[in-house]
Amino acid sequence: MSEESICDVFQTFMPSISEGEDLHSVYVLNFLVNTFCSYTAVVLNIITIYAVKEAAADFPKQLKILLLSLALSDLGVGLIVQPFYSTLLVMWLRQKNPNCLSNKAFFVTMSVFAISSFFGVFAISLDRFLAIHLHLRYKQVAIPKRVASLVVSLWILSGFVAVITVWYPQESSLIVFAIGIVCLSITTMMYIKIYLVFRRHRIDILQTQRVHQSGLSIGGNRGNSNFGKLRKSAVGVFYVYLVFMACYLPRGCNLFLIALTEQSTAMKGFSLFAWTAMLVNSSLNPVIYCLKMKHIRLSVMQILRNILRGRGASPNDQIS
Repeated sequence: MSEESICDVFQTFMPSISEGEDLHSVYVLNFLVNTFCSYTAVVLNIITIYAVKEAAADFPKQLKILLLSLALSDLGVGLIVQPFYSTLLVMWLRQKNPNCLSNKAFFVTMSVFAISSFFGVFAISLDRFLAIHLHLRYKQVAIPKRVASLVVSLWILSGFVAVITVWYPQESSLIVFAIGIVCLSITTMMYIKIYLVFRRHRIDILQTQRVHQSGLSIGGNRGNSNFGKLRKSAVGVFYVYLVFMACYLPRGCNLFLIALTEQSTAMKGFSLFAWTAMLVNSSLNPVIYCLKMKHIRLSVMQILRNILRGRGASPNDQIS
């Protein structure tokens, strides 16, 4: 596709000056939400990255690597994508059209971090699925080096898909939508199987307790304790998946409609809200980590204690 035709296609996706009056309130609302969430995404994900690195030694290294990758993509959204998006919204409010280079740069950066976040959530879900189903063989199969290689590969794939969406924006919308449906379907099936494993394990525990009224053996208690940790981490990742689904669903519907229908003012307004909902996810993930993952929560609390102690210390104390 030629440079001019690409710019023409992008222009059909983006709001025009003539639509500024109809979309004025949409611009303002999206600008306020993105500006606020940009700050929260940066602050919360920086804390999260440090908290994951400082988490307890028994926190799985594989999960650490995957969470760090997801937090980095969320940090990129707060540092780059949301300020860029807010700048475009200000231009539209001032009835100015961004040039073709700005449109392409925005779509590339947004696509890279959004797709990497998508693959990140999928990889974390797969990791917890393997940890539960492989159990003792998990550490032999999912060694940290392999997980790190997977993360690098997913980032490269995200960049490749992002470039494709720029050169073939309309055709790629349906392809990206189809890939998303397949990955989400696989992820949903994994969580159903995880739930069935937990349910069967709970039934086994109840049956064992009935047979041995005096309690389980020490080895059984240790095994149940390890399985309980896996259950808690899987539940935490499941909440990440649910929030991700809620934030990315509007964008998925948007991609589907873009591929099948003509662009109207209402559709462009929906696109703006869909982008905002997708980007807001980067501010919500750190909150879920803190609420649903004990290791991360304890690490964050320790970081906050250290900050408060540092502020409360007098200059004389710091010198001494």
